[in-house]
Amino acid sequence: MEFTDEQVQRYSRHIILNNVGGKGQQKIRQAKVLVIGAGGLGSPAALYLVAAGIGTLGLADGDVVDLSNLQRQILHTTDRVGTLKVESGQTMLSALNPDVQLNLYTEHVNAATISKLIQGYDIVLDGSDNFSTRFLVNDACYFEKKTLISGSIFRFEGQLATIKPHEGYPCYRCLYPEPPPAGLVPNCQEAGVLGVLAGTIGVLQANEAIKEILGLGESLATRLLLYDALDMTFRNVKRPKAPNCPLCGPNPSITTLTEYDGSCSI
Repeated sequence: MEFTDEQVQRYSRHIILNNVGGKGQQKIRQAKVLVIGAGGLGSPAALYLVAAGIGTLGLADGDVVDLSNLQRQILHTTDRVGTLKVESGQTMLSALNPDVQLNLYTEHVNAATISKLIQGYDIVLDGSDNFSTRFLVNDACYFEKKTLISGSIFRFEGQLATIKPHEGYPCYRCLYPEPPPAGLVPNCQEAGVLGVLAGTIGVLQANEAIKEILGLGESLATRLLLYDALDMTFRNVKRPKAPNCPLCGPNPSITTLTEYDGSCSI
């Protein structure tokens, strides 16, 4: 399918890039990306993916917009407080780029639904704020052989990793085999988070997704990116495969999806 004159103008700054061009923009248009969580991370990630011209974007979140969200969740506005986050997000995303097919999922992901949900997508971005969802998404993407871009934020710090165990790289459990015990990590309301930190990590998630779609640059599949918003430093930590990983190791103990008690996460 050829681009219209309007689309050529819209994506012109991509098309003139030597490493992208018309063929690269076509790859972006054909890509299907699922964003789990329309909150602090999902907001900037979804905005930049839609702006880039992703062909299909899925947005999954069962929450409604709360006034306390607006300090960091830039998909939403004051007049949409009390509405479903995915519907609020649709308003913003459709106005930004009507070319993109938006699929909305208004229920929280769970072990019974997530596998079917992610099957129709190439890449999954996890913008959830709790360990239960984070581990569930990792495990489901492993079983369904989907690339996962995992981001997390806490107070003034953020983390980012690309998870591709189906291509021989480590999974999330190679780094964190199990969630921490319930009550060990402060809940989201108690811990707090710097609003702009969510924007930084969410945009980086979108960046990594576009890199994966285009096959450009160096993947974060073997590294964990750490960001400190106070020091303004980025660090890369090696993330090797764990020889005894309970999920992707040679003798896995995890063979089905499991849900844990939720808690705020990094």
